[in-house]
Amino acid sequence: PVPPLVATPAALAERYAAGRAEILAAERAAARHGDHRRAAVVRAMADPARRFLSFDGRDGGRTVEVFGDLAGAERIAVLVPGAGISLDKYRALRDGSTSLKDALGDRSAVVAWLGYATPNGVSLQAVTPGRAEEAAPRLRAFVRELAAAKPGARISLLCHSYGSVVCGRAAPGLDVAHLVLFGSPGAGVPDAAALRTRATVWAGRTAGDWIGGLPHASIALPFATVGLGEDPVAPGFGARVFAAGGGGHGDYLAAGSAALASIARIVGGRAGGDA
Repeated sequence: PVPPLVATPAALAERYAAGRAEILAAERAAARHGDHRRAAVVRAMADPARRFLSFDGRDGGRTVEVFGDLAGAERIAVLVPGAGISLDKYRALRDGSTSLKDALGDRSAVVAWLGYATPNGVSLQAVTPGRAEEAAPRLRAFVRELAAAKPGARISLLCHSYGSVVCGRAAPGLDVAHLVLFGSPGAGVPDAAALRTRATVWAGRTAGDWIGGLPHASIALPFATVGLGEDPVAPGFGARVFAAGGGGHGDYLAAGSAALASIARIVGGRAGGDA
């Protein structure tokens, strides 16, 4: 069983050891099934220097990885990825988390929360809220567990692309300081007030992000709701818009980018993120 989340060095070491044991078991299972690519991906995750609060290799994979010293962190960013991220395509999430941790500096931690089966990048799933509705209770439970373990820390929820829909579903009542939507197709709501959160809601989009060309609306059909709500960077949405600079859909957390600098300022409590 996974030990409860207690933010002391000793308790976290026990939790990380349990995560590593799950990773090693998944590596052995992949090797037995002849999935050498998955085995290699998972083997890299078993590096003792890495810190996983949880790991599940089934159904594309679910992981929660910590970057930085969670026990000593005063600022914690929980990063929720969008469509197309899985164990086999985890590199982008890890690279972005590392860049953000470097930009935040000391007394901070980044938690990469791949706690759900993300939609395929180009699919009906990616333009409907179904996967987000499944994921939201897990994200809400994790953030509450984290807040209970770190009552003095300032937690920010960072939501990329389809992750914005997950955050939108999870947001009501969550005790977080900031809710940051970037590269967002929508958060499943008509405006920021509908998120029902006391957090400051931020939104940003790079100049080269293709997602800005998508229609922003929700249409209720007999079998599903298609569309992900209003554009979070539109004036009528009510978010504070941060400077995101140039770059494409996958460049928000690229080292040295304007978007990364803005997001780091927001998480750090330095209100210089406005466009």
